[in-house]
Amino acid sequence: MEKASSDPNSNPGAAADRIKDSAQQIWLAGLGAFAKMQQEGSKAFEALVKDGAGVQKKTQQAAEETLAQAQARMAGFANEFSNKAAGGWGKLENIFEERVARALEKLGVPSAREMAALQARVEALEAQLKQKQQPEPPKASASGTPRGSVPRKSPIASRKAAAARKAPAESPKPLRHRKSG
Repeated sequence: MEKASSDPNSNPGAAADRIKDSAQQIWLAGLGAFAKMQQEGSKAFEALVKDGAGVQKKTQQAAEETLAQAQARMAGFANEFSNKAAGGWGKLENIFEERVARALEKLGVPSAREMAALQARVEALEAQLKQKQQPEPPKASASGTPRGSVPRKSPIASRKAAAARKAPAESPKPLRHRKSG
């Protein structure tokens, strides 16, 4: 008794049928997948679009948050830099003012405080002088001027004349600039 062999070469017709059946099944599976994709393809496409929109929204939101954080950090850096620069300029300004004040003091130029005190003193002396220069009111004649007198100059004209008479004997010396180096 002979055994039926399972070798495909032993029965060529049966092997060809099996290959045909297998190819047919593969072809039908492909057609089924194609039909299914046509039916559900638009649904799958819409689902992909929806998922893509969600991912884009999340990504955009994360990018905006990162941008806001970067802007806040840059504003902080700018404030810090501005404060440091302002402090540096303030120190530089103070140093410059002190050096100029010392140079003016060495040259004998009075300070603003000394000038204000001198101005107040001059005003006080002018007020005293004005009080002393006011004559007693003379008895007026019918014409409105004292008898035998010429009308007086105004107080301002009298002060100018008095100042001209009391002109200093020595004129002020011009300031000399020292050469550096």
